Amino acid sequence: MIETMILGFLAEGPQHGYELRRKMSQLNGYARPISDGTIYPAINRLIKAGAVTEHSEPGTGATPRRTLQLTDAGRERLIAKLKNAKGTDITDPARFFIVLAFLSLVPDDADRRAVLARRLEYLETPVSFFSDETHPLKAAEIADPYRKGILVSAIASNRAERAWLHEQLDLPAK
Repeated sequence: MIETMILGFLAEGPQHGYELRRKMSQLNGYARPISDGTIYPAINRLIKAGAVTEHSEPGTGATPRRTLQLTDAGRERLIAKLKNAKGTDITDPARFFIVLAFLSLVPDDADRRAVLARRLEYLETPVSFFSDETHPLKAAEIADPYRKGILVSAIASNRAERAWLHEQLDLPAK
């Protein structure tokens, strides 16, 4: 997802590394900080792959500022990553939100809708965080108030997201 965020934010225009890192931290959430040891090697890999270019310009001190820019190959790479999102990019909420943040960059509406349909299919598959030996437990079957809280929160979030997805896909509400 680091690569998707780098490419996605660079699709908005050239950026300095520190500005890119700030935007990525905001999107990723401050509970999951992104270190320099993660972002800069990823940027360097994208430069080597021809997805991103960089040029230096004078900074406020002795250190030059790196300005990064998305290439056409980088845009194609980003669009492919977004329209082919599956697996944990669909099932993990944090990863899906990153896909969703840049999904409007995918030019074909059918491709965007396919990603949303995959997420909806996942959300409509019954699951539970807790089970006994025979079946998944519903919130009403859980005595522990904190575990029950997990399910109540997850159910409300799931319901709201499914309603939004139905609206985006022009499907009748369930």
